[in-house]
Amino acid sequence: MKTIACWVLLLFSCMGISAQNLQKGTYGYLYCHMSDKGEWTAYAISRDGLHYRDILDGDSIFSPWEHARIEGGTRDAFIARACDGKGYVMVTTDMCVRRSRKWFNYGIDLLRSDDLIHWESVTFDFRRGASIFCDASAPDCYADYSTICRVWAPQIFWDPAYVWPDGTKGGYMIYYSMLNPAEEKYDRMYYSYADRSFTRLTKPRQLFDWGYATIDADINFVPADGLYHILIKKEGGKPGIFTTKAPSLLGPWPEPSEQDYVSFEGNKLCEGSSAFQLVGEQGWRVAYIQYSDTPKHYRICQADEHLENFHDPVDIQGVTAPQHGSFLRLTKKEYKRLERFDRQMKARKGKP
Repeated sequence: MKTIACWVLLLFSCMGISAQNLQKGTYGYLYCHMSDKGEWTAYAISRDGLHYRDILDGDSIFSPWEHARIEGGTRDAFIARACDGKGYVMVTTDMCVRRSRKWFNYGIDLLRSDDLIHWESVTFDFRRGASIFCDASAPDCYADYSTICRVWAPQIFWDPAYVWPDGTKGGYMIYYSMLNPAEEKYDRMYYSYADRSFTRLTKPRQLFDWGYATIDADINFVPADGLYHILIKKEGGKPGIFTTKAPSLLGPWPEPSEQDYVSFEGNKLCEGSSAFQLVGEQGWRVAYIQYSDTPKHYRICQADEHLENFHDPVDIQGVTAPQHGSFLRLTKKEYKRLERFDRQMKARKGKP
């Protein structure tokens, strides 16, 4: 019955009934994240979603130099299943602070894979302007793209209702924060659409502007109320991780209530939220990095079925240097494939 339910959801997604990232698998979980040891993408796997085991001892799954063609660092990895259930897609912030010594960057990386192990990619350097986007005749959000200095924390949401100029339906909404200090005063949320090949991207469009800086957005469809919820870090107003909801992916997204947010960390600084559900639970788990302590703490708290009322935070277990990332449910076949990959790579290096 679980298998049937997964394919019913897949069918609904392909038919355009709802915008939803495909969920499949009841055997385990993948935590795909930036390593705090370096700006690369690492994996950890778990059977229960809370206690994890590193793949490759937390080292890079792929060469960041190969896929991050601007700065050589893949930060803030967000992974999802391809819309047809055949393969996987990932987005990363193309950025390497350890080399540049600056909290600036200029683009993002779009990656795709058939097996979670071997990845192909394209890099979008937003400074190059309108020529890198596939909708050349669409309006531009900036007069001059070359002064962009931040394109941060992209994430993916499959939208079967999106219509391309040739009438083709379906696109991956890629949403991210961006700053062009020559034309705006603070980081705002923008979005583009990627096609099914995950190689073409539309020009940025503003998602919302609350009058202060916002970064690290995480959008989820919540069945309990049939609305889209966004978790986001407010860097203006009352700072912290807050939530708000909207009837569609494109909003309108009202400013969050300051009554319901990740309040139990007190004055500690938090960002990089990622919400997911454990198999069999109606409520949600919300992961985030609490980065103002030394050492940092990567936390997973609980929320109710409406993705509200955050409570009971615990540290993630078993992960070397956890940082901003995302979670993917796995089938048994996928879980075992990653275990095999781990053993084979360690054997080549002479590790136990």
